[in-house]
Amino acid sequence: MRCSLRRSVTTSTLCLIVFLLVVIFKKEDDVLMDAENCLSRTLSQQELLSTANAQIFQELWNRSSPISTSYLNLAGFPSINKKYLTIGLSSVKRKGANYVLETIKSIFDQSSEDELKEMVVVVHLADFNMKWNVQMAKEISQMFSQYILKGHLLLIHAPQELYPPLEGLKRNYNDPEDRVKFRSKQNVDYAFLMNFCANLSTYYLMIEDDVHCSKSFLASIKKAITSKEGSYWVTLEFSKLGYIGKLYQSRDLPRLTQFLLAFYQEMPCDWLLVHFRLLLTQKDVIRFKPSLFQHIGLYSSFRGTKNHLKDDDFEEDPFDIPDNPVADVLTNIATFKDYHPNKAYGTKDGYFWGESPQTGSYFALAFHKPAHLSRISIRTGSDERKTDILLHGHFEVSKERANGKDCSNYIQIGTFNKGVFEKNNLEDLVTFPAQCIRIYVSKSQNEWLIIKSIKVWTT
Repeated sequence: MRCSLRRSVTTSTLCLIVFLLVVIFKKEDDVLMDAENCLSRTLSQQELLSTANAQIFQELWNRSSPISTSYLNLAGFPSINKKYLTIGLSSVKRKGANYVLETIKSIFDQSSEDELKEMVVVVHLADFNMKWNVQMAKEISQMFSQYILKGHLLLIHAPQELYPPLEGLKRNYNDPEDRVKFRSKQNVDYAFLMNFCANLSTYYLMIEDDVHCSKSFLASIKKAITSKEGSYWVTLEFSKLGYIGKLYQSRDLPRLTQFLLAFYQEMPCDWLLVHFRLLLTQKDVIRFKPSLFQHIGLYSSFRGTKNHLKDDDFEEDPFDIPDNPVADVLTNIATFKDYHPNKAYGTKDGYFWGESPQTGSYFALAFHKPAHLSRISIRTGSDERKTDILLHGHFEVSKERANGKDCSNYIQIGTFNKGVFEKNNLEDLVTFPAQCIRIYVSKSQNEWLIIKSIKVWTT
């Protein structure tokens, strides 16, 4: 892969300028965080994509089979038949609590018998304390013996002697030594897990060992995969947190394994995964909402520190992932910075954020093909900015598109209530195929407007 030095220096310089300006003028906390992330990620990307790593990238590109290595099978054995999905998680001993039993239970409880036949769960008990690994394997085997016997659950361990050095590593980002060791080992834990899983199924889903699953999450994942047929993708995301709900095609796992092993000491796994996605030329994040997995751990596996992270897009019992037909996004509301309109609709991460809408302002979707609507869900505002909601507005539908742009002769279907519009059984109200749908502002407001999500289901 070729990297333009001039372009990289320009990008990092711009990020540095933004960072310094934000510090000087003390803008909003989220903008400060964006600037810090921009600077850190840009500098790390420059180092990662240096010419010194060109040979590694060439080997990575050519990698198509797993690394030959020996594992300890603590319980269960791989099926001779390839599954649709492997769910992988790695677990080590924590201070204060352990959530792996609860996580495994959630996977099985939220899946039907037919869904379980299409998947296998692989748990890498990755602690260097073998006594803990054996005890945990015993507890898991006793609690989930029926799933092990049916081939739905495997427990493995990669021996410590397989690991690269974990002492005297690079102190990138001024992390303390124990933090560097923890995140570097975690990268290798994940690498060995993926390497084991490379030939078990068509797709591979990575979760952490402290999550709760939504009901029938596999059906939602299948629908998402189907929606991407014919398009190129490396990673599909079903949670916005950490290394939770990240889906890969199993054919890419040998490359990802090699990538994590090659750069295990450079940076945390979630940063490496972004670089891997970009290296394989998927530019934008593809994240589906609602999130299918929720972080439940209170105590981190690093130092046992408390971690209150929650995914506010998670739904315990989602109807399913929306269809969201392909559409052009049209609005006359002034956009703030890079909170672009298309972030409210589709799979791009983030939301639309616009300046104070006035009477007559609109936000419309013009479908490429007319769609028979069955359900609509629109949410405005965010947890951080609860006042930036649509205070007065309607939801409208039209079947007439003029000049290939916006539609005309809209029909009002309902009004927003506290920034939310939800409507089921739309086929009873909208009996024609819709060409456009529109959010119409019926009264001016001083507050800015966030459109967090627009979800459309069709018949």
